[in-house]
Amino acid sequence: MKQTIRTILSKHGNLPVSIETVSENADLYDAGLSSFASVQVMLALEEEFDVEFPEHLLNRKSFSSIEEIDAALSEILKDQAA
Repeated sequence: MKQTIRTILSKHGNLPVSIETVSENADLYDAGLSSFASVQVMLALEEEFDVEFPEHLLNRKSFSSIEEIDAALSEILKDQAA
């Protein structure tokens, strides 16, 4: 799932650095992710994984790193399966 997140970030994150050089725990906002781009990333993730981010995950922290995005998606997918 993390590689898919990286692919979406590279397409929609508009980062000034290669996503492949960003570690999983690195702060994506420090790497150049804007609020607008984070919304574009969220929409692409929703489409790719056929999910909808619940309101409690619509915050800066949920999109602050690849690890946090992975955790948010895992939570959503687990809740969907239940």
